[in-house]
Amino acid sequence: MAVDYAVIVVYLVGMLAMGWWGMRRAKSKSDFLVAGRRLGPAMYSGTMAAIVLGGASTIGGVGLGYQYGLSGAWMVVTIGLGLLALSIFFSARIARLKVYTVSQMLDLRYGGSSGLISGVVMWAYTLMLAVTSTIAYATIFDVIFGLDRVVAIILGGTIVVAYSTLGGMWSITLTDMVQFVVKTIGVLLLLLPIAVVKAGGFSQMADELPGGYFSPMSIGGQTVFTYVLIYSFGMLIGQDIWQRVFTARSDKVAKLGGTAAGVYCLAYAVAGAVIGTAAKVLYPKLGSPDDAFATVVRDALPIGVKGLVLAAALSAVMSTSSGALIACATVANNDIWSRLRGKVTPGGGEGPHDEVKGNRVFILIMGAAVICIAIALNNVVEALTVAYNLLVGGLLVPILGGLLWKRGTATGALASVGVGGVTVVALMAWKGILANEPVYYGLLASLAAYVVVSLATKPTDAAVLAAWRARLAGESPAEAPAAQAAAPATAGA
Repeated sequence: MAVDYAVIVVYLVGMLAMGWWGMRRAKSKSDFLVAGRRLGPAMYSGTMAAIVLGGASTIGGVGLGYQYGLSGAWMVVTIGLGLLALSIFFSARIARLKVYTVSQMLDLRYGGSSGLISGVVMWAYTLMLAVTSTIAYATIFDVIFGLDRVVAIILGGTIVVAYSTLGGMWSITLTDMVQFVVKTIGVLLLLLPIAVVKAGGFSQMADELPGGYFSPMSIGGQTVFTYVLIYSFGMLIGQDIWQRVFTARSDKVAKLGGTAAGVYCLAYAVAGAVIGTAAKVLYPKLGSPDDAFATVVRDALPIGVKGLVLAAALSAVMSTSSGALIACATVANNDIWSRLRGKVTPGGGEGPHDEVKGNRVFILIMGAAVICIAIALNNVVEALTVAYNLLVGGLLVPILGGLLWKRGTATGALASVGVGGVTVVALMAWKGILANEPVYYGLLASLAAYVVVSLATKPTDAAVLAAWRARLAGESPAEAPAAQAAAPATAGA
């Protein structure tokens, strides 16, 4: 195992080195939070694929393949489909806004009245996403070094917090590119073919497993539909995903690079399901489907390769964890703390002072909180489900409505967030946290409230809409007020 240990240690040291390098490039708020909005197509697509394909997509995706066969790919497929939809239909407009958070987009669109409540919902989602990713270190470091759960969480979490705090999005971007390469080599090019060969090839796998393992829908149509609502729609509105869109050099890069990342996700989904199916042949009686990944790596791979594939699993977890952490800190500082202090810069532009230090402090604070919660929390599935249900049930409609329907109003957006959120919470209390109904009916209630209240209230002021259209057209934050001043003083379409 000495060679495998060496591979892992070199990888972890490399992550810290990337963080130090990124610190030298983070000279402004834009550099620190969105990598200076300078990423080209190759780096953009690699980092986007890295953040959306985390531990759940890797370890969980293989586990679903072990349990359901090829249809276990659906969870990661819906993530890929959501990323494709975001990239093709919305990313160009999002990138042109030149903001830092989803709530700042809502302020621009509706006139600055919905940012705090949406910020709190988004903060809860990103916090729990970071927590659940951090907990995954316990599984990986237990396989690698046999570490205690608490020690593993502190070790993995500290490394991520360290490089994220040092250089912000530049550090995270550099580490994510390394993680993307390691994941591609470790999972797609090494683990996938080795697992299939060890299982005797596809013909022997088909002979030894029930036919349902090779049916595309054996996981169940309702499960697929729920995955679409939670993961595909979640990809459209999550702060962690939007913050990567903001890093694109141009709207064309956001569209083409994101599309490439979405296609990569689809390939990754199939690979995970196939690896899990092969593991079912090799180890038919594992205690938990989520043990399939670690078991295949431990027993089926040669020395050296094992270390690289475990580094790939670690890469998957770290990329999601760091992306969620900087998103959580960005929302906490720019959407919540700044509003409570009354020091919000309209439209997300640069304030009078460089804000790198403040955002760095918030990453450190949020990182410490994430590690503490990860140590204390037991049922991470329920926690993440609550976060996703609130995100989709409360924020999907006002965000997409703002992008697609000019008649939507600030009052309608607030009603949508409130009604959708309350419906989700009430149904989770009644039906259970893991039930499908909360997100179904929460989304419907949110849509109804948005449409009815928007139509019943005064249309958004023409000046606000003019400034919004100017930003969508790619005008800088400094230019948008000119468009607002030139707009008619009357409200309307």
